[in-house]
Amino acid sequence: MAETAGSPNDSSNLDDIEKALRHALNSGLARLDAQHLLLHSMGRPLTDRAWLTSHAHDGLTPETAQRFIALCTRLSQGEPLAYLLGQQEFFGLTLAVDPRVLIPRPDTETLVNWALTLLPAAPGSAKVLDLGTGSGAVALALKHVRPTCEVLATDASEQALCVARANALSLGLDVRMMASCWLEGVSGVFDLIVSNPPYVRAGDPHLDALGNEPLQALTAGADGLDDLRQIIAQAPPHLAAGGWLLLEHGYDQAGAVSLLLQQGGYEAVSSRPDLAGILRCTGGRWPAGGKGTERAG
Repeated sequence: MAETAGSPNDSSNLDDIEKALRHALNSGLARLDAQHLLLHSMGRPLTDRAWLTSHAHDGLTPETAQRFIALCTRLSQGEPLAYLLGQQEFFGLTLAVDPRVLIPRPDTETLVNWALTLLPAAPGSAKVLDLGTGSGAVALALKHVRPTCEVLATDASEQALCVARANALSLGLDVRMMASCWLEGVSGVFDLIVSNPPYVRAGDPHLDALGNEPLQALTAGADGLDDLRQIIAQAPPHLAAGGWLLLEHGYDQAGAVSLLLQQGGYEAVSSRPDLAGILRCTGGRWPAGGKGTERAG
């Protein structure tokens, strides 16, 4: 059935910026999301929101209006804004993202902030390993703030590594990337190992809202702890004496992860809250002289 002028998907009457934004707001979109989608449709930086206000009556080409309407429709149908824009801000960095990788969340900055307290601010050569790097968010944030650290990032997905490598290149950050299922392909010893692994329970109802993101990067068995168990068990031979393992996990998993670390021989086990005050990250220190620790030459 043909669409008539003025229908939700008709762009013929959206001939200036003000009309386009009003259309998006009337369709139920948040103002900030609508502004970002319009700027993206126009090929302008997402920081140009003030420009939109001062140019409210500037005309839009039919092609721009059509692109904007299509993006608004996709957003209203549940596609993540970050995928539509092709980028996501994380720890002050602009990262390219697409459906090959999870969208970095602000809660994961808890992991980065904790890691930074363990890495020397003065020039030094601490070795850091980021497991399951995805878009490269954690590894690149750590390298950006602690440029003298050696950072290795791994992922089992070659597609995710393509995204991470492209982000490292565009940001000019020297992070080594390699394919590995957790630590199976990793050699050497590290002062710090960090990971934001899958931790959602299979069948969790929250997965419905994450249907556009890669399922293999989200779920980890019946209790959501399968990958966390594997990392905790595999890490000791790759941790320097006194080295730390820091893990992001689910909102109700701090106790279980703490117990796994304690049972695995880690010391000083503790947790850190995210921006909402939920215990989001748990870590432990590998003891000096702990079994399996070997310093690489």
